[in-house]
Amino acid sequence: MAGFSIYYVTAPLIGGVIGYITNYIAIKMLFRPHTAKYLFGMKLPFTPGIIPKEKGRIAEAIGGAISQNLMNHEVLSRYLLSEGMKGKVRHMVEEFMVVQKRNSESVADFLKHYMSEKELQSIVTSVNIDLTKQVHSKLADSEVGKNVAHIVVGSVVEKMKRMNPTEVLGGLFLGLGGLRAMAAKFAGASLWNKFFTMLQAPAERMLTGNINKMLEKNGEEIVSKMLGNEVDTFINTPVCKLLEGKDEQIEQVVNTMETVYQSIISDHLPRILESIDISKIVRDRINEMSMDETEKIIFQVMDKELKAIVWLGALLGTIMGCINIIFR
Repeated sequence: MAGFSIYYVTAPLIGGVIGYITNYIAIKMLFRPHTAKYLFGMKLPFTPGIIPKEKGRIAEAIGGAISQNLMNHEVLSRYLLSEGMKGKVRHMVEEFMVVQKRNSESVADFLKHYMSEKELQSIVTSVNIDLTKQVHSKLADSEVGKNVAHIVVGSVVEKMKRMNPTEVLGGLFLGLGGLRAMAAKFAGASLWNKFFTMLQAPAERMLTGNINKMLEKNGEEIVSKMLGNEVDTFINTPVCKLLEGKDEQIEQVVNTMETVYQSIISDHLPRILESIDISKIVRDRINEMSMDETEKIIFQVMDKELKAIVWLGALLGTIMGCINIIFR
C-alpha cells in the first residue's frame, strides 16, 4: 500500500523533471554548441546548434523581413509625415531659433560647433575669392565704365549749365579788359549750354577709358579688400544681432525647414532607403555578431518566453505521469 502511494507521487514528479530537463536541453541546443564537434573524424549530429548552423539563412530572412515589412517606404512615410512627427520637427526648429535669438557668440564661433576652424577659414577664403571674381568680372565689363562716366560727366554738365555763365566767365577774366567783354558776350545761356553739351561726349569717352583701365588693373584688389572686410564683419557679428528684429524672417525659416523636411521624405525617401539597403545592413550586422552576442540578445528579448517553455515541459511531463498512472 505504501509502495502504491509512493508511485502516485513519483510518477508525476519524474515526468515533470524529465519534461523540464528535455525542454531546457532543447532550448540550449538551439544555440550550442557554437561550432561542429568531431569524434574520430566524424561530425557529431546536432552540432553546431540550430541557430549557429542556420545563422546565414536566419540573417537573410530577418533582414528581408525588416526591409520589406518594417522599414519600407510606405511604413516610414506614414510615420515620418504624420501630423505628430511634422509637429515635432517644427517644434525643434522653433526651439532652435529661440535659443539662437539669445546666442551672443559670433557667427564664426557658432559655425565652429559644426566644423573645424580650418574648414571655416577655407570657406571664408573661398567665398572671398568667388565673390571677388564675380564682382570683378562685372566691373571689368566696358559698359560699367561707360555708365559711370555717363553719370559723372552728365552730373557735372548739368551742374555747370545751372550756373550763371556771366559770373563764371567774368570772374575768370577779371582785370583783362577786352577779354572780359568778349567773355561776357560768350556767356549767353544758349551758347554756354551748347559748349558743355559739345564737351560731354568726349569727356565721357576719356573718363570711360580711364575707369576701365583702373578697374582692369586694380579692380580685383579693391573688390577683394571691400568684400573681405564685409565677410569678416559678418562672421564676427553675434548671432543674436543678426536675428534681432527678424521675427518674420525667422517664421519663414521655420516654414521653409518644415517644407524641406516634407520634400525630403516625400521625394527622396525611396532613394535614401535604396541607397542604404536596410536588408543588407541587418544581414551583415547579424553575421558579424558572435554566437555569444546573438544568444545574449535573444535571451534578453525572450527570457520570459523561453523560461515559460521550460516550465511548460515540466507541466506536460507531470500531466503525462498522471495519465500513465490512470492507464497503468
